[in-house]
Amino acid sequence: MVGQNLSKHDGDPFHDVTLYRNRVDALQYLTLTRLDISFVVNKACQFMSNPSNTHWLVVKHILRYLKGTASYGLSMQPSSALDIQAYTDADWASCLYDRRSTSGYCIFIGPNLVSWSFTKQKIVSRSNAEI
Repeated sequence: MVGQNLSKHDGDPFHDVTLYRNRVDALQYLTLTRLDISFVVNKACQFMSNPSNTHWLVVKHILRYLKGTASYGLSMQPSSALDIQAYTDADWASCLYDRRSTSGYCIFIGPNLVSWSFTKQKIVSRSNAEI
């Protein structure tokens, strides 16, 4: 599952679309408090209209991950240093499904993550030629 690019043509159609949608809906709710699964749940949401067995395996993998990390938590480390560090990254048109770009950032104060964001391009341009 790790590093796998998903597409709408992966595998045979999943037999219970309602089950898939219910599980993914529940996972969407969990992303409010479990930010570590936001990206992969977003990917699973892209296939809610026509999930395949491969997409279902991804959902089951997420559920197993959550079960194994249920006791994990975010810990803030005491620090006298108030150094602010910010990191950004962008991935241009790497999503094979819709060819949209993604970008994100995270901000640390000392060793503590205090803010982060991940966005996906809303509009895809077909040309970048200038006149």
